[in-house]
Amino acid sequence: MPADELKNLLNPSNNGDLGQLIRRARDMGALTDRIVLALPDEQAAGIVAANLRDGGELVVIVASPAWASRLRYETEALLEAARSVGVKAHTCRIRVSQP
Repeated sequence: MPADELKNLLNPSNNGDLGQLIRRARDMGALTDRIVLALPDEQAAGIVAANLRDGGELVVIVASPAWASRLRYETEALLEAARSVGVKAHTCRIRVSQP
């Protein structure tokens, strides 16, 4: 594939499926960064990623089952962190990252 075609394919402003995927990945990365920065270090250390689903469900992906257990007690803090950066989250679900 010529470089120009590949560059166009990977352009996030492209309206195709790949452009949408790239935009979604960037949005998830930005959301994760904002939530991690809004939390104390001892809570943020285990967060791998965050996503906002339709309906206002914040999904926080963590590094291990131990982190999941710990952060399940902190769902209100996670929701507050998300809200503090303008995310309209109503519920929070903690998921463990697959190795």
